[in-house]
Amino acid sequence: MSNNSSSRRFSITMAVLLALLVALVGACLIFGSVDIDAQAVLSIVMGHDSDNEAWNIIVRQSRMPMIATAALAGAALAISGLLLQTTFNNPLAGPSILGVSTGAGLGVAVVMLAMGGTIGKMMGDVAIGGYLATLLGAFIGAGAVMLVLIIFSSIVKSSTMLLIIGMLVSYLASSVVQLLNSLATEQGIQSYVAWGFGNFSGVTAAQMPLYASLIGVGLVGAVMMVKPLNALLLGTRYAENLGINTHRTRIALLAITGLLTAVVTAYCGPIGFLGLVVPHIARLMLATSNHSRLIPVTMLAGADIALLCTLLSVGGDHGVIPINAITPIIGVPIILYIILNRRKIQYFN
Repeated sequence: MSNNSSSRRFSITMAVLLALLVALVGACLIFGSVDIDAQAVLSIVMGHDSDNEAWNIIVRQSRMPMIATAALAGAALAISGLLLQTTFNNPLAGPSILGVSTGAGLGVAVVMLAMGGTIGKMMGDVAIGGYLATLLGAFIGAGAVMLVLIIFSSIVKSSTMLLIIGMLVSYLASSVVQLLNSLATEQGIQSYVAWGFGNFSGVTAAQMPLYASLIGVGLVGAVMMVKPLNALLLGTRYAENLGINTHRTRIALLAITGLLTAVVTAYCGPIGFLGLVVPHIARLMLATSNHSRLIPVTMLAGADIALLCTLLSVGGDHGVIPINAITPIIGVPIILYIILNRRKIQYFN
């Protein structure tokens, strides 16, 4: 594909995804368990109060944070999947497949089920509780899995074997979670089960700055890794000939992935399929694996799909549908297409 044709395709794809993003944001603001007039929504978003006080609260304190949470989570998980697929040169690598999400979930389970939602008393009488304890637990869990993968990546050279190791770690973490469930209180189990359904409505306006900042750091880190990522596509030896320290690069990529996955998992629950599926959608749209173009498209596509799942989850009259009940409906057919047509979606030139 010529540079002009590739640039045109990239520009069109970005324009379509941005337009879709705007449309989905508008739809998520208007539709839900309570339908709100579009003109009233626009007025509230612009800072003007509606005569209906309930509408003001719903739009500003519920729907706007939910939209920001979903868009950032979708972008973060999609980028995590892209980094892992490039790092391990495996199209089926993703945060959930490699056990990163499960590790973060295990950390949350320890906090919720074994510690009663509070991480011990530290520094005297000071204790960490609430969402900060959940966030710290997710970081520790995801970091532990990342450490295991980093250790084995220096021992096992086969990306397939490393993928199997990640899956085994995931099974082990799931077993520990089940053990904790069997020993926990009924209230703890209910809280953990509700968290495990996955949702984008758990981040409040007060929590948003920390949530957005952490994800922003991870996304910026991913953008800064464009050159090493493109070098890794050509093989380890070629990358090293270009002066890339492949071992340090893999550690950096795993650290970025761990950060993004831990934050999303802590705040939103273990969201499946987005990290696995979205990078392939981006590659098919661009017909390239040049990360300078693939990264922004993957971010936007991830945000769009997360917002679509959000719209589907709150658009009915039967209450909110768990996000993890929707993502497989979108993800499984795409994964099957990837498996059956793998040659067509190999890394493009």
